[in-house]
Amino acid sequence: MEAIYLYDGTFEGFLTTVYQVFEEKQYKAKIVKPKHYQPDMFVNTTDIVTDLLKAKRVWRSLNLKATKMGANQLRKAFLSEIKGIENVLLRYIIYAYSTESFVNIDYSNKDVLRVSQIAQMVGREKHRMEAFVRFKLTKDGYYFAEIAPDFNVIPLIEKHFKDRYADQQWVIYDKKRKYGIHYDLQKVHTIVFEDTNYQSTDDISLLDESETEYQKLWKDYFDSTNIESRKNMKLHKRHVPKRYWRYLSEKQPG
Repeated sequence: MEAIYLYDGTFEGFLTTVYQVFEEKQYKAKIVKPKHYQPDMFVNTTDIVTDLLKAKRVWRSLNLKATKMGANQLRKAFLSEIKGIENVLLRYIIYAYSTESFVNIDYSNKDVLRVSQIAQMVGREKHRMEAFVRFKLTKDGYYFAEIAPDFNVIPLIEKHFKDRYADQQWVIYDKKRKYGIHYDLQKVHTIVFEDTNYQSTDDISLLDESETEYQKLWKDYFDSTNIESRKNMKLHKRHVPKRYWRYLSEKQPG
């Protein structure tokens, strides 16, 4: 009978499930988020409870067996949230443990190739978020940025913003996934807003007066230095894809 493991959708939950797969030697099992599971009476399902100790044990082992680079590729691919990615990653892990000397660029294996391709996609999104995220100063003194990336890159961009903006309190909120991170001048915390309590900074009444003036000055400066005859929109869109314009003050109307 086919085995399916249902987990909570977190990376720690996935690693706990991998531990269980190896513990029970269910190497052909499928790992599924509950929202993607279609009940089937001919399938043996197991609900996995996330265990941080088991997750850490698996992660340490993967960093040794799959190399640190291979483990990081695996994590990036997981954060893509592509449906079914868990089973690609499970096969990747099984393959890593089945070889004497695993190489994370062994593209003769379809799962290694697929993980590498997806990790690159997520990596590009990470770098673009780091480049294009713009903070707005709110009336309560926080620098607030809203994003809606294609992939769940918040865990990957946390260190960049903590290092770069260590002297100010800031929040980066993923509107698509309804969670974010808050830096309080000491640590970064994960935050979740209830839908009824969340207010977008598109509402200028939430912004500090100096912020609205700054955005106006920046847009005026950008417009004044933008030479019409030298415009190359094809090249511009290649470097700054249109889907990122929503984050840039100079691209806003008005």
